[in-house]
Amino acid sequence: MIAIQGLQGAAGPLARHLFTALAGVAVVAGLSGCATLPFGEQASLSSGMYRPVVAPQTALDADLRALPVPVKRTIVAVYDFPDLTGQFKDSDTIQSLSKAVTQGGAPMLIKALQDAGERNWFTVLDRASLNDLLKERQIVTEMRKVYRGEQNIDPAVLPPLQDAGIVLEGGIVGYDTNTLTGGSGANFLGIGGNTKWTQDTITVTLRAVSAKTSEVLASVTVNKVIASVAVDGNAFRYVQLDKLLQAEAGITTNEPKQIAVQGAIDKAVMSLIMEGARLQIWSFKDKAAGAALLAQYEGEKYDGGVSPNPAAPGLPITRNAASVVETQPIPVSIRRRPAPVATVQHYAAPTGGAPSAGGDAVPAPHAAPPAQGADGELLN
Repeated sequence: MIAIQGLQGAAGPLARHLFTALAGVAVVAGLSGCATLPFGEQASLSSGMYRPVVAPQTALDADLRALPVPVKRTIVAVYDFPDLTGQFKDSDTIQSLSKAVTQGGAPMLIKALQDAGERNWFTVLDRASLNDLLKERQIVTEMRKVYRGEQNIDPAVLPPLQDAGIVLEGGIVGYDTNTLTGGSGANFLGIGGNTKWTQDTITVTLRAVSAKTSEVLASVTVNKVIASVAVDGNAFRYVQLDKLLQAEAGITTNEPKQIAVQGAIDKAVMSLIMEGARLQIWSFKDKAAGAALLAQYEGEKYDGGVSPNPAAPGLPITRNAASVVETQPIPVSIRRRPAPVATVQHYAAPTGGAPSAGGDAVPAPHAAPPAQGADGELLN
Protein backbone atom coordinates (compact mmCIF):
# COMPACT_ATOMS: atom_id res chain seq x y z
CA MET A 1 0.00 0.00 0.00
CA ILE A 2 1.50 3.35 -1.06
CA ALA A 3 0.00 6.68 0.03
CA ILE A 4 1.48 9.98 -1.16
CA GLN A 5 0.33 13.22 0.35
CA GLY A 6 1.14 16.75 -0.72
CA LEU A 7 2.38 16.32 -4.28
CA GLN A 8 1.65 19.88 -5.35
CA GLY A 9 4.51 21.92 -6.71
CA ALA A 10 8.27 21.49 -6.49
CA ALA A 11 8.24 18.62 -8.96
CA GLY A 12 12.03 18.37 -9.10
CA PRO A 13 12.85 18.10 -5.35
CA LEU A 14 9.71 16.08 -4.70
CA ALA A 15 10.59 13.61 -7.43
CA ARG A 16 14.07 13.12 -5.92
CA HIS A 17 12.67 12.56 -2.41
CA LEU A 18 10.00 10.24 -3.76
CA PHE A 19 12.59 8.21 -5.63
CA THR A 20 14.74 7.98 -2.48
CA ALA A 21 11.82 6.85 -0.33
CA LEU A 22 10.54 4.29 -2.78
CA ALA A 23 14.07 3.00 -3.30
CA GLY A 24 14.36 2.38 0.44
CA VAL A 25 11.05 0.55 0.48
CA ALA A 26 12.11 -1.50 -2.54
CA VAL A 27 15.36 -2.49 -0.83
CA VAL A 28 13.47 -3.70 2.24
CA ALA A 29 11.05 -5.65 0.07
CA GLY A 30 13.95 -7.14 -1.89
CA LEU A 31 15.67 -8.24 1.30
CA SER A 32 12.48 -10.03 2.34
CA GLY A 33 12.88 -12.38 -0.60
CA CYS A 34 9.89 -11.11 -2.57
CA ALA A 35 9.81 -12.28 -6.17
CA THR A 36 7.69 -11.08 -9.06
CA LEU A 37 5.02 -13.40 -10.34
CA PRO A 38 5.65 -15.25 -13.60
CA PHE A 39 4.06 -13.72 -16.66
CA GLY A 40 1.36 -16.38 -16.88
CA GLU A 41 0.46 -15.96 -13.23
CA GLN A 42 0.34 -12.18 -13.63
CA ALA A 43 -2.20 -12.62 -16.40
CA SER A 44 -4.33 -14.97 -14.28
CA LEU A 45 -4.06 -12.57 -11.33
CA SER A 46 -5.24 -9.65 -13.44
CA SER A 47 -8.24 -11.71 -14.55
CA GLY A 48 -9.09 -12.49 -10.94
CA MET A 49 -8.24 -16.19 -11.15
CA TYR A 50 -5.33 -18.47 -10.32
CA ARG A 51 -4.99 -21.64 -12.31
CA PRO A 52 -5.38 -24.88 -10.32
CA VAL A 53 -2.15 -26.84 -10.26
CA VAL A 54 -1.11 -30.27 -9.05
CA ALA A 55 0.32 -30.04 -5.54
CA PRO A 56 4.10 -29.71 -5.94
CA GLN A 57 6.28 -32.45 -4.55
CA THR A 58 7.96 -31.59 -1.28
CA ALA A 59 11.41 -32.73 -0.17
CA LEU A 60 9.86 -35.09 2.41
CA ASP A 61 7.60 -36.66 -0.19
CA ALA A 62 10.58 -37.13 -2.51
CA ASP A 63 12.50 -38.93 0.26
CA LEU A 64 9.47 -41.08 0.97
CA ARG A 65 9.14 -42.11 -2.66
CA ALA A 66 12.87 -42.86 -2.89
CA LEU A 67 12.80 -45.49 -0.13
CA PRO A 68 14.26 -48.89 -1.15
CA VAL A 69 11.66 -51.59 -1.73
CA PRO A 70 10.80 -54.09 1.03
CA VAL A 71 10.96 -57.86 0.93
CA LYS A 72 7.16 -58.04 0.87
CA ARG A 73 4.36 -55.52 0.65
CA THR A 74 2.36 -55.12 3.88
CA ILE A 75 -1.44 -54.81 3.99
CA VAL A 76 -2.52 -52.07 6.40
CA ALA A 77 -5.90 -50.55 7.24
CA VAL A 78 -6.58 -46.86 7.94
CA TYR A 79 -9.79 -46.00 9.79
CA ASP A 80 -9.15 -42.40 10.82
CA PHE A 81 -6.42 -39.91 11.63
CA PRO A 82 -8.34 -37.31 13.66
CA ASP A 83 -7.53 -33.90 15.07
CA LEU A 84 -7.16 -34.59 18.78
CA THR A 85 -6.12 -31.06 19.75
CA GLY A 86 -9.67 -29.68 20.09
CA GLN A 87 -8.38 -26.20 19.25
CA PHE A 88 -10.18 -23.56 17.22
CA LYS A 89 -8.66 -21.01 14.89
CA ASP A 90 -7.20 -17.96 16.63
CA SER A 91 -9.17 -14.74 16.33
CA ASP A 92 -8.56 -11.34 17.95
CA THR A 93 -12.15 -10.18 17.60
CA ILE A 94 -14.72 -12.98 17.91
CA GLN A 95 -14.80 -16.62 18.86
CA SER A 96 -14.16 -18.68 15.75
CA LEU A 97 -15.77 -22.07 15.21
CA SER A 98 -13.22 -23.07 12.57
CA LYS A 99 -10.71 -25.69 13.63
CA ALA A 100 -7.09 -24.70 14.04
CA VAL A 101 -5.79 -27.55 11.88
CA THR A 102 -7.14 -29.66 9.04
CA GLN A 103 -9.71 -32.38 9.68
CA GLY A 104 -8.52 -34.41 6.66
CA GLY A 105 -5.78 -36.41 8.33
CA ALA A 106 -6.93 -39.80 7.00
CA PRO A 107 -6.66 -38.89 3.28
CA MET A 108 -3.21 -37.41 3.92
CA LEU A 109 -2.09 -40.58 5.70
CA ILE A 110 -3.40 -42.78 2.88
CA LYS A 111 -1.50 -40.71 0.32
CA ALA A 112 1.73 -40.90 2.33
CA LEU A 113 1.41 -44.68 2.68
CA GLN A 114 0.88 -45.07 -1.06
CA ASP A 115 3.85 -42.81 -1.83
CA ALA A 116 6.21 -44.93 0.30
CA GLY A 117 8.65 -46.58 -2.09
CA GLU A 118 6.35 -45.74 -5.03
CA ARG A 119 3.51 -47.98 -3.70
CA ASN A 120 5.84 -50.87 -2.96
CA TRP A 121 5.67 -50.74 0.84
CA PHE A 122 1.96 -50.87 1.67
CA THR A 123 -1.35 -52.05 0.30
CA VAL A 124 -3.72 -49.56 1.91
CA LEU A 125 -7.27 -50.52 2.87
CA ASP A 126 -9.49 -47.45 3.24
CA ARG A 127 -11.76 -48.00 6.23
CA ALA A 128 -12.58 -44.33 6.74
CA SER A 129 -15.69 -44.76 4.55
CA LEU A 130 -16.37 -48.39 5.43
CA ASN A 131 -20.07 -47.73 6.04
CA ASP A 132 -20.50 -46.43 2.50
CA LEU A 133 -18.68 -49.46 1.09
CA LEU A 134 -20.83 -51.90 3.03
CA LYS A 135 -23.99 -50.15 1.86
CA GLU A 136 -22.87 -50.45 -1.75
CA ARG A 137 -22.15 -54.16 -1.33
CA GLN A 138 -25.59 -54.58 0.26
CA ILE A 139 -27.14 -52.95 -2.82
CA VAL A 140 -25.39 -55.46 -5.06
CA THR A 141 -26.64 -58.34 -2.88
CA GLU A 142 -30.24 -57.12 -2.79
CA MET A 143 -30.42 -56.36 -6.52
CA ARG A 144 -29.20 -59.84 -7.46
CA LYS A 145 -31.64 -61.42 -5.03
CA VAL A 146 -34.62 -59.47 -6.41
CA TYR A 147 -33.83 -59.56 -10.13
CA ARG A 148 -31.90 -62.83 -10.45
CA GLY A 149 -33.34 -64.87 -7.59
CA GLU A 150 -29.87 -65.53 -6.17
CA GLN A 151 -29.88 -66.38 -2.48
CA ASN A 152 -26.12 -67.01 -2.43
CA ILE A 153 -24.12 -64.43 -4.37
CA ASP A 154 -21.34 -65.80 -6.53
CA PRO A 155 -17.92 -64.75 -5.12
CA ALA A 156 -16.91 -63.80 -8.66
CA VAL A 157 -19.53 -61.05 -8.49
CA LEU A 158 -18.92 -59.95 -4.89
CA PRO A 159 -15.62 -61.32 -3.55
CA PRO A 160 -14.70 -61.11 0.14
CA LEU A 161 -13.27 -57.86 1.45
CA GLN A 162 -9.52 -57.88 1.98
CA ASP A 163 -8.49 -57.86 5.63
CA ALA A 164 -5.31 -56.36 7.10
CA GLY A 165 -2.88 -57.71 9.64
CA ILE A 166 -1.93 -54.22 10.86
CA VAL A 167 -4.16 -51.25 11.65
CA LEU A 168 -2.56 -47.79 11.64
CA GLU A 169 -3.79 -45.50 14.40
CA GLY A 170 -2.84 -42.05 15.65
CA GLY A 171 -3.73 -38.45 14.99
CA ILE A 172 -2.80 -34.80 15.36
CA VAL A 173 -2.10 -34.56 19.08
CA GLY A 174 -0.72 -31.04 19.45
CA TYR A 175 -0.93 -27.55 17.98
CA ASP A 176 0.99 -24.94 19.96
CA THR A 177 0.85 -21.33 18.79
CA ASN A 178 3.52 -18.65 19.21
CA THR A 179 6.09 -21.06 20.57
CA LEU A 180 8.74 -18.57 19.41
CA THR A 181 8.36 -14.95 18.32
CA GLY A 182 10.77 -12.23 17.32
CA GLY A 183 11.59 -9.40 14.97
CA SER A 184 14.01 -6.66 13.99
CA GLY A 185 13.92 -3.24 12.40
CA ALA A 186 15.90 -0.15 11.47
CA ASN A 187 15.14 3.45 10.53
CA PHE A 188 17.37 6.18 9.11
CA LEU A 189 16.31 9.68 8.13
CA GLY A 190 12.67 8.66 8.08
CA ILE A 191 13.23 5.60 5.88
CA GLY A 192 13.25 2.13 7.40
CA GLY A 193 11.72 -1.28 7.69
CA ASN A 194 11.10 -4.06 10.16
CA THR A 195 10.55 -7.80 10.24
CA LYS A 196 8.33 -9.83 12.56
CA TRP A 197 8.11 -13.59 12.76
CA THR A 198 6.34 -16.25 14.79
CA GLN A 199 6.54 -20.02 15.07
CA ASP A 200 3.82 -22.59 15.71
CA THR A 201 4.37 -26.31 16.28
CA ILE A 202 2.25 -29.24 15.10
CA THR A 203 2.71 -32.69 16.67
CA VAL A 204 1.42 -35.94 15.15
CA THR A 205 1.69 -39.51 16.36
CA LEU A 206 1.40 -42.74 14.36
CA ARG A 207 1.40 -46.32 15.57
CA ALA A 208 1.04 -49.80 14.07
CA VAL A 209 -1.36 -52.11 15.93
CA SER A 210 -1.66 -55.85 15.34
CA ALA A 211 -5.16 -56.89 14.25
CA LYS A 212 -4.51 -60.37 15.67
CA THR A 213 -3.54 -59.49 19.24
CA SER A 214 -4.13 -55.68 19.47
CA GLU A 215 -0.47 -55.28 20.48
CA VAL A 216 1.10 -51.94 19.64
CA LEU A 217 3.95 -53.02 17.39
CA ALA A 218 5.65 -49.63 16.84
CA SER A 219 4.91 -45.99 17.61
CA VAL A 220 6.47 -42.69 16.48
CA THR A 221 5.93 -38.99 17.21
CA VAL A 222 6.87 -36.14 14.86
CA ASN A 223 6.99 -32.35 15.40
CA LYS A 224 6.69 -29.82 12.57
CA VAL A 225 7.37 -26.09 12.93
CA ILE A 226 5.15 -23.61 11.06
CA ALA A 227 6.78 -20.25 10.37
CA SER A 228 5.03 -16.94 9.69
CA VAL A 229 7.03 -13.88 8.58
CA ALA A 230 5.91 -10.28 8.08
CA VAL A 231 8.20 -7.71 6.42
CA ASP A 232 7.30 -4.07 5.82
CA GLY A 233 9.08 -0.86 4.89
CA ASN A 234 8.08 2.76 5.32
CA ALA A 235 9.18 6.28 4.47
CA PHE A 236 8.17 9.45 6.32
CA ARG A 237 9.81 12.68 5.14
CA TYR A 238 9.11 16.36 4.73
CA VAL A 239 9.98 17.32 1.17
CA GLN A 240 9.16 20.95 1.98
CA LEU A 241 8.07 22.83 5.05
CA ASP A 242 4.42 22.00 4.47
CA LYS A 243 4.85 19.05 2.09
CA LEU A 244 4.86 15.57 3.64
CA LEU A 245 5.76 12.34 1.86
CA GLN A 246 4.57 9.05 3.40
CA ALA A 247 5.02 5.62 1.78
CA GLU A 248 4.52 2.08 3.08
CA ALA A 249 4.95 -1.40 1.64
CA GLY A 250 4.85 -4.85 3.19
CA ILE A 251 4.33 -8.55 2.73
CA THR A 252 3.34 -11.40 5.04
CA THR A 253 4.12 -15.07 4.44
CA ASN A 254 2.31 -17.87 6.28
CA GLU A 255 3.02 -21.55 5.71
CA PRO A 256 -0.32 -23.31 5.05
CA LYS A 257 -1.21 -25.52 8.01
CA GLN A 258 -2.47 -28.37 5.86
CA ILE A 259 0.87 -28.53 4.05
CA ALA A 260 2.63 -28.61 7.42
CA VAL A 261 0.37 -31.46 8.57
CA GLN A 262 1.04 -33.36 5.33
CA GLY A 263 4.78 -32.94 5.85
CA ALA A 264 4.52 -34.18 9.45
CA ILE A 265 2.52 -37.22 8.33
CA ASP A 266 5.06 -37.99 5.57
CA LYS A 267 7.83 -37.89 8.16
CA ALA A 268 5.79 -40.06 10.54
CA VAL A 269 5.27 -42.73 7.86
CA MET A 270 8.98 -42.79 7.05
CA SER A 271 9.85 -43.01 10.75
CA LEU A 272 7.34 -45.83 11.27
CA ILE A 273 8.95 -47.76 8.41
CA MET A 274 12.32 -47.39 10.10
CA GLU A 275 10.95 -48.43 13.49
CA GLY A 276 9.26 -51.45 11.91
CA ALA A 277 12.53 -52.47 10.29
CA ARG A 278 14.33 -52.16 13.65
CA LEU A 279 11.67 -54.33 15.32
CA GLN A 280 11.60 -56.90 12.49
CA ILE A 281 7.98 -56.21 11.56
CA TRP A 282 9.12 -55.83 7.94
CA SER A 283 12.50 -55.57 6.26
CA PHE A 284 14.31 -54.00 3.32
CA LYS A 285 15.09 -56.15 0.31
CA ASP A 286 18.47 -54.43 -0.05
CA LYS A 287 20.06 -55.07 3.35
CA ALA A 288 22.95 -52.64 2.83
CA ALA A 289 20.69 -49.76 1.79
CA GLY A 290 18.34 -50.52 4.68
CA ALA A 291 21.19 -50.55 7.20
CA ALA A 292 22.39 -47.15 5.96
CA LEU A 293 18.91 -45.65 6.29
CA LEU A 294 18.50 -47.13 9.78
CA ALA A 295 21.82 -45.62 10.89
CA GLN A 296 20.74 -42.23 9.53
CA TYR A 297 17.37 -42.54 11.29
CA GLU A 298 18.91 -43.44 14.63
CA GLY A 299 21.31 -40.51 14.37
CA GLU A 300 18.35 -38.19 13.81
CA LYS A 301 16.28 -39.84 16.54
CA TYR A 302 19.00 -39.49 19.17
CA ASP A 303 20.04 -36.00 18.03
CA GLY A 304 23.24 -37.02 16.28
CA GLY A 305 24.29 -39.48 18.95
CA VAL A 306 23.61 -43.10 19.77
CA SER A 307 20.98 -44.72 21.92
CA PRO A 308 21.66 -44.20 25.63
CA ASN A 309 20.77 -47.87 26.14
CA PRO A 310 23.13 -50.15 24.19
CA ALA A 311 20.80 -53.15 24.60
CA ALA A 312 18.95 -54.42 21.52
CA PRO A 313 15.32 -53.26 21.32
CA GLY A 314 12.69 -55.65 22.65
CA LEU A 315 10.79 -57.26 19.81
CA PRO A 316 6.97 -57.40 19.73
CA ILE A 317 5.37 -60.52 21.18
CA THR A 318 3.16 -60.90 18.10
CA ARG A 319 5.04 -62.85 15.45
CA ASN A 320 4.40 -62.42 11.72
CA ALA A 321 1.99 -59.58 12.47
CA ALA A 322 2.05 -58.39 8.85
CA SER A 323 1.01 -61.78 7.42
CA VAL A 324 -2.63 -62.15 6.35
CA VAL A 325 -4.57 -65.31 5.47
CA GLU A 326 -6.81 -64.58 2.52
CA THR A 327 -10.46 -65.60 2.85
CA GLN A 328 -11.36 -68.28 0.31
CA PRO A 329 -15.09 -68.52 -0.48
CA ILE A 330 -16.83 -71.89 -0.35
CA PRO A 331 -17.60 -73.10 -3.92
CA VAL A 332 -21.14 -72.25 -5.00
CA SER A 333 -21.94 -75.87 -5.86
CA ILE A 334 -21.20 -76.92 -2.27
CA ARG A 335 -23.02 -73.98 -0.69
CA ARG A 336 -26.16 -74.69 -2.74
CA ARG A 337 -26.35 -78.35 -1.76
CA PRO A 338 -29.72 -78.91 -0.03
CA ALA A 339 -29.60 -79.57 3.68
CA PRO A 340 -30.33 -83.16 4.73
CA VAL A 341 -33.88 -83.87 5.89
CA ALA A 342 -34.05 -84.85 9.52
CA THR A 343 -35.48 -88.36 10.03
CA VAL A 344 -36.43 -90.15 13.20
CA GLN A 345 -34.68 -93.46 13.57
CA HIS A 346 -35.40 -96.13 16.15
CA TYR A 347 -32.77 -98.46 17.41
CA ALA A 348 -32.99 -101.65 19.36
CA ALA A 349 -32.55 -101.25 23.03
CA PRO A 350 -28.97 -101.82 24.12
CA THR A 351 -28.16 -104.81 26.21
CA GLY A 352 -29.38 -104.25 29.71
CA GLY A 353 -31.50 -101.29 28.68
CA ALA A 354 -34.33 -100.22 30.90
CA PRO A 355 -37.78 -100.98 29.49
CA SER A 356 -40.21 -98.14 28.99
CA ALA A 357 -43.65 -97.91 30.53
CA GLY A 358 -45.16 -99.56 27.45
CA GLY A 359 -42.73 -102.41 27.57
CA ASP A 360 -40.57 -101.12 24.66
CA ALA A 361 -36.89 -100.43 25.04
CA VAL A 362 -35.64 -96.84 25.38
CA PRO A 363 -34.34 -95.62 21.98
CA ALA A 364 -30.60 -95.05 21.69
CA PRO A 365 -29.29 -91.56 20.85
CA HIS A 366 -29.72 -90.39 17.23
CA ALA A 367 -26.97 -90.90 14.74
CA ALA A 368 -24.24 -88.24 14.51
CA PRO A 369 -24.80 -85.36 11.99
CA PRO A 370 -23.04 -85.48 8.62
CA ALA A 371 -19.34 -84.65 8.74
CA GLN A 372 -18.30 -81.07 7.84
CA GLY A 373 -15.07 -79.60 6.62
CA ALA A 374 -13.14 -76.68 8.12
CA ASP A 375 -15.15 -74.17 6.06
CA GLY A 376 -18.55 -75.73 6.89
CA GLU A 377 -19.05 -77.67 3.64
CA LEU A 378 -20.60 -81.15 3.80
CA LEU A 379 -18.28 -84.08 3.30
CA ASN A 380 -19.48 -87.22 1.52
